[in-house]
This record gives sequence, C-alpha cells and structure tokens, in this order.
Amino acid sequence: MSSLPSAFTDTLDQLPGFNKESFLEVHNSAERITSIRLHPQKATALFPELAPTPVPWNRYGYYLSARPSFTLDPYFHAGAYYVQEASSMFLEEALRQTTDLSQPLKALDLCAAPGGKSTLIQAVLHPDSLLIANDVIKSRAGLLADNITKWGADNVVVTNNDPRDFARLGDFFDVMVVDAPCSGSGLFRRDPEAVEEWSQENVILCSQRQQRILADVLPALKPGGVLIYSTCSYAKEEDENIMEWLLGNFELENIPLTIDPAWNIVTSVTDQYKAHGYRFYPDQVKGEGFFIACFRKKGEEGVAKKMRQQIAALPAKESARLLPWLRDAANLTFVDHKGEVIILRSSIATELPVLQKKLYLRKAGVKAGQLTQKELIPDHQLALSTCISAELPAVELPLEHALRYLRKEDLQLDLSVKGWTLMRYGGMNLGWAKVLPNRINNYYPKEMRILKAGMPE
Repeated sequence: MSSLPSAFTDTLDQLPGFNKESFLEVHNSAERITSIRLHPQKATALFPELAPTPVPWNRYGYYLSARPSFTLDPYFHAGAYYVQEASSMFLEEALRQTTDLSQPLKALDLCAAPGGKSTLIQAVLHPDSLLIANDVIKSRAGLLADNITKWGADNVVVTNNDPRDFARLGDFFDVMVVDAPCSGSGLFRRDPEAVEEWSQENVILCSQRQQRILADVLPALKPGGVLIYSTCSYAKEEDENIMEWLLGNFELENIPLTIDPAWNIVTSVTDQYKAHGYRFYPDQVKGEGFFIACFRKKGEEGVAKKMRQQIAALPAKESARLLPWLRDAANLTFVDHKGEVIILRSSIATELPVLQKKLYLRKAGVKAGQLTQKELIPDHQLALSTCISAELPAVELPLEHALRYLRKEDLQLDLSVKGWTLMRYGGMNLGWAKVLPNRINNYYPKEMRILKAGMPE
C-alpha cells in the first residue's frame, strides 16, 4: 500500500465532512470493497455463497463478501451483471430525483467507457428511450461497445466522438451524464499505484480539461434538460469549483437532492452560488471516493427540430424471416447495414440516419447477423440481446463445458438438436454453436474468449 503524500491530504483538510484520521485509516487497511449491479432482465439473484447485501442507493446493486473470479464466471460473460464500484451506482438515485424516467428520453453518457454508467442508465430509462454512450478514445470505445453487447440492449448507440461534435445535434438531449476524466484521487484505495501520479499540477490540468469538455457539449442539452456531473476526485478544483464555473458561465440552475442521512454521504454547498454537490468518503460510505452534482438548463423548450429522416428498413418479406428469432418484435425495426441486419427499437430507429451524418457510430442497437438466401447466420450480439426469443434451440451446459465454450475450445457433446444452437449456463445465453452431424462448431467470438486457465475456486 502506497502511503498518501501529505501534499495530497493537506488539500483535503478544508473539505466539508473530511476526517483525516479515519480517512487515512481506511486507506491503510487491507479492506477491499467488491460490488456488482445485476441486469434487471437477466438476473434477480447471484452469488448466494458470498452473502450479497444491497447497495442502499441502487435497486440492483449488491456488495459481495469476497471477490470471486469474474473471468471464470459464465454469468459474467452472459451479461448477467456488471462489476461496478458502489459509490458510482448513486447515479441511479440522481436520475430518479431529477428526471421523469416514465417517459422516453434521449440520454447521453459522454465519457462512457468502460460502460458501468451506460449500463446503469439503460437499465433505469424507459425502454423506448435512446441512449448514446460515447468515448473519445478509440480503444476505449471498442471496450465500451463490447460491454454494451454483453448488456444486450436494442436502444443504445455507441459513438467515438469528441465532446464538441455533439453540438452538431443542437438541443437534442433530455439528460446528459458527464463523468469527467479527473485526477482519480477517489480511487487511490483501489489503485495504490495511482498515488504516485498525483500532483497539484495534474489537478489543475484536469480542471481545465473538464471545463473544455462541458463547454463543448452543453449546446447539445435541451432547455429544461438535466446535466449530471461527476468525478472520482476529492479535489475542490474538480468538484465545487467546476460547479461554480458552470453556474457563473452558463444558463444552468443547481438541483439539490434528497439524501438519506443513514447513507453518510456528505453534502457540500458552494461559496458563491450555494449549489449542492455530494461527496463520498470511503471511511464514511461502503465504497470509493466520488463526487456528483446535478443541474437543469434554464429556458423554455422550443419546438423540436424535425431532424428525423426515413430509414432504409428491411423489406417486409426479409423482416418476416427474423421474427422466429425474436420476442416482442412488434416494437423493433430491422435495418440492412453493409450486408448485416441491425435490430433497433422502433422508437429510435428514425434517429439513426441523423446520428450517422453527425457522429461516428461504433455500434447501434443489436447486430442480428447476416441474412443469406438460405438462413440467418446469427451474430454474437443477438445471442446476448434481451430481444432474442426464448424458444430457440438451446443446450444447458455444466460449468466445465461452459468454460470450454468460452475459451473457444472444441465441445464433445452428444446432442439431439441440429443447426444453430444457443449455448447456455444457468438459463442464460453465452453464444452460438452450430451442431453438425459429426461435430460442433464453436462460434464464440475469438476476441472475447477466456485466456485464463483453471476453474473457479
């Protein structure tokens, strides 16, 4: 454990609710918090042997008494849950208190990789909402797309854009989440090596970058829309000072939240505008360091610009061939994209041509696969999607065979089914195999296969 430099802890002394003695004690302890958030459409309970207890501010969040081998857990690869830091799960509470989640919304998760907040947002939004999950770094956008694939949602578009690119959409979003790149001091307990990289100069650089990001993206928020700003930093320069800067330079008003005193979340009120932000200290909550604040854009919402355009939907005859593969297909639209069929929630499909013109799209909806004259060659995204039919041929695998499948190894099974077949573990889809008379072809994606040897303990 790297000791925290006094130059760092001295900067925290004046922060509301900071207790230096207990703060240092928890950082120097060996305790590590493990928390997961269940997929509400895939799992209701997991890890009973690890005595899961609820995260108080998230309906689907649970603490585990120990950290299992997630890599060797088939449920992890099925997208049954997301391993997410508990403090950051408070985003659900912020959304519920500031936004009407009973209505379809257009939401942006601007700095989204690796996907924890995006999957959380998707889980609480109305199913007819549009969520754009973005990351400016190409490699991180790829990881984000993979995690959205595991989540299986048909109303998410993954983009790889600079924040300023979203201004091209005008007053487009009802809600915008900016979990800004920061100096990371809130994660020092989880990542002790990061302590060595901390400096006050880096804090200032991060604060300047956060201002640039917010200034660039705010034109895309509708009047009346909600901005949720968060960091994993304790620094006033990246938290309260950014709040003051936002209120002093943009037509925004702060939205105070109602906090249960039992949660031990510290409310911070800024000096000039008396705006409320919320700080999580690891010695006071069961989680890591985190800061969050909410704002509403002033002004009356005007008549929405008619940006929607006609989408090149798949012909009805071809669409009919997909219906046996899907459930609730009446709410879905099928699009031919470079020879492959994309499934989108119908309520958002007409937004796609506009998004394609304005942004770089890494992933949209669910890729069904390639529709040939003879058959649909199904894609891995379809296997993990929440819109797939439960009536398709499937084989339930024991743990040993499930791990062999996830390593993309050969499967030696005596199966009565033939053709495209879902491989399942615990009732959850892992991916596709094609069962032939003399062998089973494993179609698990090579780039997603497990490389780690062994079995879970």
